[in-house]
Amino acid sequence: MPSLASIVPSFGPRLRRWLLPWLLAVAALANLAYPMYVHYDFSHSLDTRSYLRMASGRFDSVNVTRRYRVLVPGAAAAVAAPIARAYARVWPHRPAGQWPLRFAFYLVNCLLLGAAGACWFNAARQAGAAPTAAVLAMLAVLTSRWAEYAAGLPLTDSLYLLVFGLGYYAVRRGPGGGWAIVLALLLGPIAKESFLFLVPWLLWFGRPALAWPRQLGALAGGLFLFFIVHQLIDSQLGVPASQSVSNALSHFDNIAYSLRRAASLKGLGELLSIFGLFTLIPPLALAFQRRASSPSPNVFTTLGSPEIGLIAVVGVHMLLSGDLGRMGYLVAPVFCTMLALVFTHWRRLLQA
Repeated sequence: MPSLASIVPSFGPRLRRWLLPWLLAVAALANLAYPMYVHYDFSHSLDTRSYLRMASGRFDSVNVTRRYRVLVPGAAAAVAAPIARAYARVWPHRPAGQWPLRFAFYLVNCLLLGAAGACWFNAARQAGAAPTAAVLAMLAVLTSRWAEYAAGLPLTDSLYLLVFGLGYYAVRRGPGGGWAIVLALLLGPIAKESFLFLVPWLLWFGRPALAWPRQLGALAGGLFLFFIVHQLIDSQLGVPASQSVSNALSHFDNIAYSLRRAASLKGLGELLSIFGLFTLIPPLALAFQRRASSPSPNVFTTLGSPEIGLIAVVGVHMLLSGDLGRMGYLVAPVFCTMLALVFTHWRRLLQA
């Protein structure tokens, strides 16, 4: 039987790589998202009201676009059950009703988005970033208003961000990252229907981490869960399966609107506000390098086709959704890695 001394050293590196960044991300999100959870006016958001109804077991009045994203609402409902018993004693000034459920969404989303942050941290490390730089970049990306929304409100964005984080980490890790691709392919179809556009990117760039046959097997498992959930909900509501197909095709009507919005001053501001002032750091780093008196190595030399491909996938999401900022935040894994590389080489950039 192995001794404790032989177990702890082997667990130590994993603890530093995953548990500590996850705890740090959750702690930051819990602080940032708490005001959103407490003070948000739900009359402004159909999405949040829909997911609250789903967590309460009511699907009949939920739009078909959101009706099948059941994992986060289901987890929130399970967490809310024990919370409801003690909630009124801890917060007696808040009326009974949806407060325990909203608090459960807040907890679940902080945990999931914190896991996505840990994936960003580890992907940046695989790209060559220093640990401290990767932590700073992760925290910088988590200060985005879209992280505050995803963690503090009854939404399912946190799970989809985790799927993107797992996929990017697996691609960056290569051999040894197969487990992350398996999780992404299992969770992706039921996290969001537009996961379909991420699948080719995973299949192509994820080959060093997991061979195609195994990737296709994991994808088959995810699609099986997807069809089971659709079948159960459709049979409960008595609606035809073709309703989902027609709704998915209707999203192509958003492309023209998204292009017009992105070309407007307001749309440009929305894009720049995804990561705030941190958006300026990567282009400034490139400008420093180009103006250097002596040639210096590119700080982004470890990045390439996988990052360009993932940005293109996010662009498709933005065009089909029409919600440029919210969907644009899906590029967080790549942006976090770019920030981490700049923070790693900041001395060299300033000297240049």
